[in-house]
Amino acid sequence: MNEIIALFGCGLLGLGIYFFKKNTGNLTSFFPLLLFQLVDPSKIGVLKIFLTFLKVGAILYGSGYVLFAFLDTELVANGWLTRQALIDAVAIGQITPGPVLSTATFIGWQMNGITGALAATIGIFLPSFLFVLILNPLIPKMRQSEILGAILDAVNVAAIALIIAVSVEMAKDTLTDWRTILIAVASLIVVFVFKKMNSAFIVLGGAVIGYLLTLI
Repeated sequence: MNEIIALFGCGLLGLGIYFFKKNTGNLTSFFPLLLFQLVDPSKIGVLKIFLTFLKVGAILYGSGYVLFAFLDTELVANGWLTRQALIDAVAIGQITPGPVLSTATFIGWQMNGITGALAATIGIFLPSFLFVLILNPLIPKMRQSEILGAILDAVNVAAIALIIAVSVEMAKDTLTDWRTILIAVASLIVVFVFKKMNSAFIVLGGAVIGYLLTLI
């Protein structure tokens, strides 16, 4: 199922639960605007890269880690990028300064060099600036609405589910032997025990341990 449908579907479900709790049958219709494929996957040009990341940036919701679910659908499923390349990009995004969305820059570079990196970066960040400019004065008032609050709460849950789903898919491709499983378990322990540790150090530590284990 398309991730966009999952997010909006959970939002509608949250809206339905809200009205159910309020014991009202006056459910207002809600038709979300869904942005589907905008580009032809037959050729990866700069414009295609820009439009793809512009679409992802416009519909991305929740944590930046939801980005990987969208990229898996947009790039890996279309054959533009291998899942291993996407996983490598995730690692790069973790150890570089700035938000996790900077992963888009590395992916754009993989797809079409410097121009691809620029197109992906501009595309992924442009909607954020426009949305902040337009919606920033309205967000506090929107959050005070119980109806919109119910929708946003449900979509937040769906965003977490997407993160878990893409993590499971990536785990299938990365946990291939005892070394990778050992690193994964050690990383999980560090994440939950040392909660304030920067994720970049965890990624770098995993890289060092992985190298050392190859020497065994």
